[in-house]
Amino acid sequence: MSVTPDNDNAPDEPMVFIIIGKAYETDGDEEGVDIHVMLRAPDDDTAVREALNALAEEGFLEADLDQIGTLTDVPNEEPHASAYQGALDGEVAIIRFA
Repeated sequence: MSVTPDNDNAPDEPMVFIIIGKAYETDGDEEGVDIHVMLRAPDDDTAVREALNALAEEGFLEADLDQIGTLTDVPNEEPHASAYQGALDGEVAIIRFA
């Protein structure tokens, strides 16, 4: 009989990722918009793919994603607290900084 070991490194639920970068709405835009994308995903490859799809749906033509990580604590301050809750509910939350 095969027994699957209990591995502490494998989470029971998908992780909440935060991806930090810059997105561009127009062709030739050199400034771009600073963004944070928060979402649930089983791994970082899926998180990046879903973030890029969500950015495209919002009208961004291009994105430079600089950092990716997982959130270990619930953020206390807005807009990240609401975005975190949205990610837990299955949404892809895009935070734009002007």
